[in-house]
Amino acid sequence: MTTRADATFISGDDRCAAWWYPAGDTTEPAPVVVMAHGLSGTRRDRLGAFAERFADAGFAALVFDHRGFGDSEGESDLFVPARQLQDWRAAIAYARARPEVDALRVVTFGSSMGGGNALAAAAEDTRIAAAISQVPFLDILSQAYRGPLSVRLRTLLTAARGGYLPAVGQPDQPAFINAPDSERGWRHVVAIGEDSRWRNRVSARWLLGRPFRPARAARTLHCPWLVCVGEQDRVAAPGPAIRAARRAPHAELHLYPGVDHFDIYDGPEHEAFVTDQIAFLHRHVGAAQPARR
Repeated sequence: MTTRADATFISGDDRCAAWWYPAGDTTEPAPVVVMAHGLSGTRRDRLGAFAERFADAGFAALVFDHRGFGDSEGESDLFVPARQLQDWRAAIAYARARPEVDALRVVTFGSSMGGGNALAAAAEDTRIAAAISQVPFLDILSQAYRGPLSVRLRTLLTAARGGYLPAVGQPDQPAFINAPDSERGWRHVVAIGEDSRWRNRVSARWLLGRPFRPARAARTLHCPWLVCVGEQDRVAAPGPAIRAARRAPHAELHLYPGVDHFDIYDGPEHEAFVTDQIAFLHRHVGAAQPARR
């Protein structure tokens, strides 16, 4: 089992909390996977289960919390897509600067909206070697679950007032994620995580700004991109992610029958996803070489 270490880096005026997972048994510069959740999710919410497997397979990993969430500094629960992308840039720069990292073999990895950020961060940085998006939320205009009109209007009213909404809720409640059974699914992820610091509260004003649509970057993405889509995903509708993957020049699309948005953090679904992801990493960035005895 890989031993991880606490790490921090600066984004804007704040310090972001992270975990560093060194690559297996090696003395050579290693590829690194930079990882984060989406929306209000934190590193403690089962991202470590992926990072540990990557490290054991020969890939270093940096798992971080966005500003305002988890253990990071910054205004609590403030979500702004452009602000989170700044955090990704800072995390990538930090990972590249570590002496045990091969700066030409940096991979971005994200879940849900984090999968959108992983795509966006890779698309703007031509030195990124590969990207992985699992159950990706890539286009708020076409992927979001559409509940009752009355609920959507209450959501927009909260945004106009500069208020906060729950990250997860029931279909009849204003919340960012309120697809059927999604609250139960996410709360299970939190329950099996590591002393989670997750809060069910996210700022809403960003909904009135520029729409979150990193899918538009797929067509010109320069690097290999693994897109892992649950065919029964009710939080991030599969169709837009599938189409984005098919537009990308170097994408690999994997479809998982019967898998919903939050099924991938334990059990056989987790095993299927992480196995495919490690195989992708081996194909496109190669693991660190074992230390000579």
